[in-house]
Amino acid sequence: MEEATGLGCGCSTCAAPKGTGHAAYAVWLQGITLAWMAAECGVSLWSALGAHSPALLAFGADSLVELLSAGVVMLQFTQWFRLDEARAARMAGVLLYALAVVVTGIAVSTLALRARPEASLSGIIITALALVVMPLLAWQKRRLARKRADRAMAADAVQSATCAYLAAITLAGLAVNAVWHAAWMDSGAALAAVPLIVVEARRAMRGESCGCS
Repeated sequence: MEEATGLGCGCSTCAAPKGTGHAAYAVWLQGITLAWMAAECGVSLWSALGAHSPALLAFGADSLVELLSAGVVMLQFTQWFRLDEARAARMAGVLLYALAVVVTGIAVSTLALRARPEASLSGIIITALALVVMPLLAWQKRRLARKRADRAMAADAVQSATCAYLAAITLAGLAVNAVWHAAWMDSGAALAAVPLIVVEARRAMRGESCGCS
């Protein structure tokens, strides 16, 4: 997933801030991430509730996990509290596995009961914006993680990249439902997102989400 986001750029023009500026840049980057993920999570879950959309539920819940991950990275730069990276990764993995089970259950139930999720303009807007924001954040985090040899930042970059993939899947399902009124595509998009969530959970549990050397 990392290759698809083009996170490995090492040219001089793309170099992350150096020296003591690394920490300040990391705090700024995580602050932007926290603000965006809070908005993304809130809008997605609110839209999921209003439209009865399994796809938006999956996307919003993954946004919540990403918000927690960004918070863990931010805690590295505080003096009063730090969370062990391995424990944080396991916690994220457990949450993602639970998310996969919940999303699968809701999507299958929606299909079995022939429920019809409604079109969601707010859901389409937030997932379209995420397709722009998340790859940029993942790219910046990956570069900075390599400069700092920061395992938590590298793991967070992978989660940001995964969020972009989920945004694309969710947006496709929402758009098809909105244009052609194919309600089953909403649940189909949610089920298509589950394998990505499971892969991310497995990597987190095994401590493999870090790509820094």
